[in-house]
Amino acid sequence: MTEKMYYAIGEVAEMFGENTSLIRFWANRFHDVIKPKKNNKGNRMFTQDDIANFRIIHHLVREKGMTLDGAHKRLKENKTGEDRSLEVVEALERVKEELLTVKELL
Repeated sequence: MTEKMYYAIGEVAEMFGENTSLIRFWANRFHDVIKPKKNNKGNRMFTQDDIANFRIIHHLVREKGMTLDGAHKRLKENKTGEDRSLEVVEALERVKEELLTVKELL
């Protein structure tokens, strides 16, 4: 699968199961780490780096239950650590899915 250079706000919202207004709000709130480009029509276009930052924000706010201020502080102070933490969680979820598939086949 080829990754795109830019994603529209609707695509980003769909990736995270959120509405576009929340993605717009997060982009504005976390403007120091999410820096969308705007096309000729003025629509926000997000890069892979923006998507990675959205993934961390989504994890911290939706899955860990952090406040936006807490997530913002964590992201600024320890982005690398949060990247690794999220990678581990995602890897464990994939392993769990595979194990459940194997269990169903037995």
